[in-house]
Amino acid sequence: MRLRVTPEGPRSRVSLAEGCGSAWDHRGVSRPSPARPTSGPSVTGRAFVLGLVGVTMVISLAVPVRAWFGQRASLASLRSEVEAAQKRVADLKVQNQRWNDPSFIAAEARTRLHFVLPGEVGYVALGLPDDVAAAQATQPPPAPWFSSLWSSLRQADDLVTPVG
Repeated sequence: MRLRVTPEGPRSRVSLAEGCGSAWDHRGVSRPSPARPTSGPSVTGRAFVLGLVGVTMVISLAVPVRAWFGQRASLASLRSEVEAAQKRVADLKVQNQRWNDPSFIAAEARTRLHFVLPGEVGYVALGLPDDVAAAQATQPPPAPWFSSLWSSLRQADDLVTPVG
């Protein structure tokens, strides 16, 4: 870089040689620089563009990330449903094996359908089982309908306040 000195009376000016990005114009006269207020740090164009790119990236990634989390939750629920279905299939296979056994079928026919073998006498007990009868005996009988009607009329009369 070459410096060129041009004397001009009591002041001399120093400039960079031509082609080196000089702040001096071609005649060697300087341009007045605009006065900049020094009020503090301001956002430069580069910082603004960088912030804009950052915000754009966050916005553009928000939707796919939210969808990803939603798909993960859906996948977890589907996995639990598959496990429940597999357990149900295993239970049904065990139940199918039971129904393939003739002794199990005979026992179910006796209990559900009251079947008896030839030569046996079948008895059917009418009435309620002991535990249901005991539960009903401890509950008081419901009040007759006219007593509940009469009590509701009395409550309505008690709510009315005389004017005066």
